[in-house]
Amino acid sequence: MAKCAECGTNLGAFSTYGPGGTLCKSCNKTRLGGKEKAQTKQALNEQIEAVLLTTETAPNLNITDRIEIVTAECAFGMNMFKDLFASIRDIVGGRSEAVQKTLRDSRRTALYELKKEAHKVGANAVVGVDLDYVELSGAGNMVLLVASGTAVIFESKEATL
Repeated sequence: MAKCAECGTNLGAFSTYGPGGTLCKSCNKTRLGGKEKAQTKQALNEQIEAVLLTTETAPNLNITDRIEIVTAECAFGMNMFKDLFASIRDIVGGRSEAVQKTLRDSRRTALYELKKEAHKVGANAVVGVDLDYVELSGAGNMVLLVASGTAVIFESKEATL
């Protein structure tokens, strides 16, 4: 019976993984960086969590350094069915939840990307955040969302924000 090249456990006929089928499932997962990669991504997301403000100041923030302007862009398109249903809603009236969901998802993505950009330059907050929507095509099926703001370093005057 074959054994895992890493840990030495017995391998069954259908439990071989990795290059040449020489690893067990858990050793192959470790080799691919499954658990460590997920933990690293979670740690990065926690570090990226920055304060976002649409104003320049807040009563409980003491801005110590203004670093630079940061921007994030998110281009998104409506698929054919969303376009079709949006066109029908245009005629009969009412809200298009599919379009609203796409806009909401793109806004969340753009704001997360803005936080990532601020983190890259060493900031822990972005102030003066502005969102701009731009139609990229005449048909209205492609929209660009641009998020911008000033990356800053702040010290909290209180323990909680």
